[in-house]
Amino acid sequence: MLVSAKQQAMILPLKRPGEDPTADAASGLQSAALQALRDNVQAQANQGNAQVRESATQQATQQVNAATAISDNIDEAFAKTRVQLQTAASQDAPTSQTDSSALKDFKDYMSKTPEERLRDSILAEMGISEEEYEATPPEKQLAVGQEIAQRMQDKSAMAQMEKAQEHRNTGDKDPAATLLASL
Repeated sequence: MLVSAKQQAMILPLKRPGEDPTADAASGLQSAALQALRDNVQAQANQGNAQVRESATQQATQQVNAATAISDNIDEAFAKTRVQLQTAASQDAPTSQTDSSALKDFKDYMSKTPEERLRDSILAEMGISEEEYEATPPEKQLAVGQEIAQRMQDKSAMAQMEKAQEHRNTGDKDPAATLLASL
């Protein structure tokens, strides 16, 4: 028996895209599944971002509302005190023509602006009364005025530095507490 030495080469035909419907269907399903997965992940990320934004907005709104309520309570307390002082003064007026010196001093102090209060305290630190200041010549008044302005700037700068230091120390833990501390 003779065996032929020739081997037959088996050549598989190459398949082009579109010729194998099974491969095309599997590829289509895979790309559709990947696209659905991407869409799902993106939708979840968008939903998470929206929830974070909404939560942050709600928290900020609550903090602003708390700070506003505190500010309103403080304003209300000052208004009540002022009304009580006015009614006490009007009730005392018929019986006594002059107010007590402490009440008069308090009313004078409360009627001044913060800048006037600061100016008066600086004049007191300098050992000059308001009457002495008014009696001095204009050149000396100008020099004293410049000194007052410089001290006001220094005090303002120191207050800003203290606020910045306090802000760093608190680390924005509670805006309501920070507001109360600044008062």
